[in-house]
Amino acid sequence: MQVFAFNLSPFRFNLSAYLTVWPFNKKTTIAASGILAGAADHHSHILPGVDDGVETMNEALRILATYETLGIKELWLTPHIMEDIPNTPEKLMECFARLKAAYTGTVELHLAAEYMIDNNLRKLLNDNKALLPIGTASKHILVETSYYNAPIRMNETLQQIKSMGYFPLLAHPERYIYLDNDEYLKLHNEGVKFQLNLASLAGGYGTTVKKRALWLLSNGLYSVAGSDLHCEEAVEFITKFNLDKQTIEQVERLLHNSI
Repeated sequence: MQVFAFNLSPFRFNLSAYLTVWPFNKKTTIAASGILAGAADHHSHILPGVDDGVETMNEALRILATYETLGIKELWLTPHIMEDIPNTPEKLMECFARLKAAYTGTVELHLAAEYMIDNNLRKLLNDNKALLPIGTASKHILVETSYYNAPIRMNETLQQIKSMGYFPLLAHPERYIYLDNDEYLKLHNEGVKFQLNLASLAGGYGTTVKKRALWLLSNGLYSVAGSDLHCEEAVEFITKFNLDKQTIEQVERLLHNSI
């Protein structure tokens, strides 16, 4: 019986090379991608004991330690100021001073606030009260609305913010179901800037919000991104969901943008 010998060496299967081009390997997590190195988180509720976010100093310090391992450079603490949570700049600055005294790590901490567009904000604006702006130039005011209905006199309030020399930065616009694509474009063209919630891309608020976030992202309507972090358990969820290469690159731009 004749035996045939085949030299299979030229056809050796290179599994690692195969995986680099196979479609299911084209996604990666935000944490694994490396885009968090030097990044800035422009929305968080980590300042302890002031709103519906982190409650204790120890939890805040654990989150900050995790941020260090992820390579995050800057964190904006943006506690709520609204009719239901009537924080004042003075109170928040006192709490911020305590956090800075307790934290000895490398993440740069900044204090701002997230303002609900409501009667409380209009009163602050009308009385020319001091606000807690966000951004390196202190020229932006982070604002939010109800998820379901536009607030009364929304456009008037946004114009008043601009008349005081600030740019409105609309927190997580993808979550506002009362807005459609044309209204997003109108707000953007009128000088309102948008902040992306990372959890929106993970489907954390449902598929409709995720689709809106991807549309806003693909059309270049966001200026910055944030975690909107309220608790320690959310860190892993926000950083370990899969995104394709193009989306990762778009998110990287936001995480490294300055306003």
